[in-house]
Amino acid sequence: MKLNVKICGLSTPETVAAAVAGGARFVGFVFYPRSPRNVNPALARALASAVPKGITNVAVVVDPVDSLLTEICPAVDMLQLHGEESPDRVAHIRARFEVPVMKVIKIAQGPDLETAAPYSDVADWLMFDAKPPVGQADTLPGGNAVAFDWEILRALTSSGGPARGRPWMLSGGLNPNNLAEAAEISGASVVDVSSGVEAKPGVKSVERIRAFLKAAGAARV
Repeated sequence: MKLNVKICGLSTPETVAAAVAGGARFVGFVFYPRSPRNVNPALARALASAVPKGITNVAVVVDPVDSLLTEICPAVDMLQLHGEESPDRVAHIRARFEVPVMKVIKIAQGPDLETAAPYSDVADWLMFDAKPPVGQADTLPGGNAVAFDWEILRALTSSGGPARGRPWMLSGGLNPNNLAEAAEISGASVVDVSSGVEAKPGVKSVERIRAFLKAAGAARV
């Protein structure tokens, strides 16, 4: 089975085109002012307009207010909630804006996986990402180039695991060199990358996007 990829934090036509041409199934646009990958709604709409049908446009938001969602939802196919949104808040967003929702679950140790359970009934997708490093200055909710122990996710493939049948993505510290190993150990069939395809924080590299998608094409899950 093919390993599917989300390229996140895109902000230029060239990098969107590289993601599309390389076979990405999801492309992500970040709406979070603290992030070096932040884009405004007008730019995101322009970039999303160049994405063919069949590729999912994802808006990445952090504890968003409804006014922001009202502005960006018409241009995207999915919301990625990357903050501390409660299950009730996730359910409210999904119902009000009528768009599929992916909730990010942040992992450092095995017990963190259990925090996914309340979201499995209210989110369409889950994403498992590394918790921001403790004590490191200027960390972001995601995109910190940090991985976690992929063995933790083996429970997701067992009956009654915390994903409860929901589709899920693996994120956190992935790059072309560790992608195949990460997928094999975790059992992920969909992966998300941001910092692993950058020349520097917030600046995506067309060459690195191509390399990551080539590695994904060679991996088997």
